[in-house]
Amino acid sequence: MAGILVLEDDMVSRGALVSMLGKLGEEVRIDAAADLKEAEELLDSGKNYDLFLLDVNLDREDREDASGILFAEKIRAVMKYELTPIVMLTSVSTLEIEAYRKIHCYQYILKPYEEAEVCSVVRKVLAHTRSYEKPYIIVKKNGINYKILCEDIVFCKAIPRGVCIYLKEEQMDIPYLTIRQLLDKLPADGFIQCHRMFVVNQEYVKYYDLVNQMIQMEGYPDKIDIGVTYKAEVRRLLNE
Repeated sequence: MAGILVLEDDMVSRGALVSMLGKLGEEVRIDAAADLKEAEELLDSGKNYDLFLLDVNLDREDREDASGILFAEKIRAVMKYELTPIVMLTSVSTLEIEAYRKIHCYQYILKPYEEAEVCSVVRKVLAHTRSYEKPYIIVKKNGINYKILCEDIVFCKAIPRGVCIYLKEEQMDIPYLTIRQLLDKLPADGFIQCHRMFVVNQEYVKYYDLVNQMIQMEGYPDKIDIGVTYKAEVRRLLNE
């Protein structure tokens, strides 16, 4: 399912957008925010988004307000959203160049909204998002963004000042990334943290040994420990 976050302060315009987007089908989840606080709460909620529709001006009394662009910068500061399409919504076309320059927005839609234009833009974006292809994560190393298919990740291990991602064919050390940050990027239904230092892809688990608190992964001879505080969660998943 594709996730869309809409930030629009005007209640009527917000309702119209949600109604338009709702016609795209049941495979689209729409979360709408009326202000920056609500938008930030959604961004921090753990939900995944494939597209952001952001009103540039959230203060109708100040035509120079650009709060939507400030929120777009917060989105870009989240590693997994560095490349996620952002569409800006505004009636102030003079802010267009600023938005493109600062946050690399995908496109602009000027108010008042036209349903045909909104749906056309969104369909084009979603046709190229991860929701319609194999799940992947984006990690940064030496200033370069790497796209890694989740199905290629066997397990991940915390290392000094970063994590090591063990792939089917190679290993990749990613500096300045924590296990917690990595978990936020990975699909919750496929990966499990079994130790403070390890996250495993359940598809590559040969067997769980809860008595000796170890996991054996396909293709790797060394066993992975199950931490005491994670044993109950591992057992719960096995019993589902």
